[in-house]
Amino acid sequence: MDITSPKTIKELLKNHETRASKGLGQNFLIDRNVLEKIIKSAELNPDDTVLEIGPGIGTLTQELAESAGKVIAIEKDKKMVAILAETLKDCGNVEIINADALKFKADIKKYKVVANIPYYITSPLIRKFLETENQPEFLVLMVQKEVAQRICSRPPDMSLLSVSVQFYAEPKIVSMVLKNCFWPAPKVDSAILKITPKNVGLPLSPELFFKIVKAGFTQPRKQLVNNLTTLKSLNGVKLDKYKTTEWLLKNNLKPNQRAETLKIDDWINLTKSLNKI
Repeated sequence: MDITSPKTIKELLKNHETRASKGLGQNFLIDRNVLEKIIKSAELNPDDTVLEIGPGIGTLTQELAESAGKVIAIEKDKKMVAILAETLKDCGNVEIINADALKFKADIKKYKVVANIPYYITSPLIRKFLETENQPEFLVLMVQKEVAQRICSRPPDMSLLSVSVQFYAEPKIVSMVLKNCFWPAPKVDSAILKITPKNVGLPLSPELFFKIVKAGFTQPRKQLVNNLTTLKSLNGVKLDKYKTTEWLLKNNLKPNQRAETLKIDDWINLTKSLNKI
């Protein structure tokens, strides 16, 4: 069954008395070239276990099943689960789980995440897998083009999102994907994003690090010294404007800089030096 054909997709949905849900971000991939790019990026082999989020009707799942040892497909929509039972009936290495991916606990030691994800859960989903102790080898995700660009941005265009991802991992855009590669077509273009966790221990406490970063981005257009001073006190250190200025200068940063101009290492150095000012 060719489930990259809009006609076939429409028939499947009609037979199961359902339709593509905007609320669940259901836009089905219909371009085989894009599918091939995703599979190539996933570097699959017969020993791999793949976790797929939001498989929909199973277009990507079928391709994953051909190359991986096992595919665990997490689908929130019960109607889609019924369709998956039909489209994946010949794929003996696929396990379909009806669950909310954000609440699902992956009891897997070694795995990859490969998915055309519902775009509305992009940030919390990436955070979920990067903040867990049992991180995947990497994530290959279809996301909105603008979100992918923000995640991969460098100074002077950093954001809270880019810092949050790059603290844990190295992101890169594999390919841009036009909106007409999906049915129904979304309103925006997309991108295949590959996120590879850093294979080193965390350099410091994520909790303290993100308190500082979030304060820095409180009002992104304001000077860093003013944003960080809003912390007032952190880890027993009182932060008035004078003390905050001293803290920034000791890390070779200008008080009038904006948070978007800082590198990941700048934030790490600020965190490490907090109790030395």
